[in-house]
Amino acid sequence: MIAISLRFPAGRIHSTPWARQVNEGEVEWPISPWRILRALIATWHHKAKDITAEPVLRSLIEKLAAEAPSYYLPPAATGHTRHFMPYIEGRNEKRSKVFDTFIHVQDQEAVEAVWANVQLTDAESSALRTILKRMSYFGRAESLVEAALVSQPHQTSNSWPMSNGKAPGEEEELVRIIGPMPVDDYRAWHDGYLAALSETAIGPRGRGKRASKIALPGDVYEALLADTSDLKRSGWSQPPGSRWIDYLRPRNAFKIQAGARGAAPRAALPTVARFAVASQVLPQLTQSVSVAERIHQSLVKLSNNAPVFTGLDELGNPLQGHQHAHIFCEATTHRGSINRITVFAPAGFDSTARRSLDGLRKVWGHGGHDLQLILLGVGAPVDFAGYDLAGDQCPLFVEAKEWHSITPFVPTRHAKAHRDGRPKLDHRGLQIGSPEHDLLRLINEAGLPEPTELGRMTTGLAGLQPTRWLAFQRQRRHGDGGHAGQIGYGFRLVFPLPVRGPLAFGYACHFGLGLFAGG
Repeated sequence: MIAISLRFPAGRIHSTPWARQVNEGEVEWPISPWRILRALIATWHHKAKDITAEPVLRSLIEKLAAEAPSYYLPPAATGHTRHFMPYIEGRNEKRSKVFDTFIHVQDQEAVEAVWANVQLTDAESSALRTILKRMSYFGRAESLVEAALVSQPHQTSNSWPMSNGKAPGEEEELVRIIGPMPVDDYRAWHDGYLAALSETAIGPRGRGKRASKIALPGDVYEALLADTSDLKRSGWSQPPGSRWIDYLRPRNAFKIQAGARGAAPRAALPTVARFAVASQVLPQLTQSVSVAERIHQSLVKLSNNAPVFTGLDELGNPLQGHQHAHIFCEATTHRGSINRITVFAPAGFDSTARRSLDGLRKVWGHGGHDLQLILLGVGAPVDFAGYDLAGDQCPLFVEAKEWHSITPFVPTRHAKAHRDGRPKLDHRGLQIGSPEHDLLRLINEAGLPEPTELGRMTTGLAGLQPTRWLAFQRQRRHGDGGHAGQIGYGFRLVFPLPVRGPLAFGYACHFGLGLFAGG
């Protein structure tokens, strides 16, 4: 059995059924198997090609195509927005009214799809788990999604394929959704279609018309790859390799449920957003502060000065406790180039912040090439923690005893000395205000145990290249973050107990300085 959970944090699913015009206001519920499998393939192409081989994906898709899943559909309602899209007709600009209909899922409850008779190999299960973890939107960018492979469905199915000859019950209604053909059925249809085409020269537009400009897909997997606009342009009224499936669903699937008195408990807000970075020339890890500043400025603008990104409350006073966003740059390859960026905010990302993160697609190059950003996923630190860099895990969020600097720690205080020049020492024999003393002070303020070992590191690793701390940019160039050119230091920390990351301390820790990795 295979069970997939799809939770929509923004509470909205945009899904127009096949063969329906968007302004008809129709929605697809349950979500069609065809749409789910295309979403898996699209996520693999954009975010998991480096992890999962295509033959494994192909085998996975063919197994899921062989069975029509059952669903748990949470309480939902439909809604829509209306707006006017401009277009040019002749020399005049006109506007066309557009209805954008969506499904609103109450209480952000998850949709579950269950393939009861499908069994996957370990490689296929791993591929499916990776793809679902990296899926950040479903079909449209507005349909934010948190997808996962679950061992058992959390709810009992209430929508399933209709059995032959069975009429809907009093509390059920019949809907038709599109799904893929099983492999053998498609092969038989494919061969029969080609035979008929060669004998009668009938194309998809009818007798006497030229056959489709699109080559007929060789199998179901290739059929799922076809672009919808190309299919319609070539005259296909239905995608090759697809079939209509009759489903039963609750008659009150879109009945608005009365809410209980009092506020319902809220799900924990996500605190981590992780991005992949693409550019013709990637910046080096030594430029972390500059890149983080550009990310920060874009998020502040996109969110209209949301406190989680500005670090200021509504009155303009600084927030306390470092609860607002930290922006960490990572170099996971040997070149030392920034190819991952993580935004971490202990306060969590609300719906406004989530929309801003999803809208963060590009930042300017600041004298170099623009950086393209792809949101890989959002969640909690534990969701991304690990040492498998090839699997896109992040050592910033692991739980470990030993930690080492990956960007320089810049102290916020100065070493103290007596009038005769003797250093002022604390009870541990450390000079007050020294880098070691200041780091321990900040660790204590963060509520972490005091390290049993603390030693300096003369160089760090930008990728696999030993890099001096002086090579890193150590001063912000914008905002109120100017600093009097402090020297940066690297440290190795050993705690008495494992602690959970991320660990970032000192000046500009919200912009990637003073960052530690576990292990």
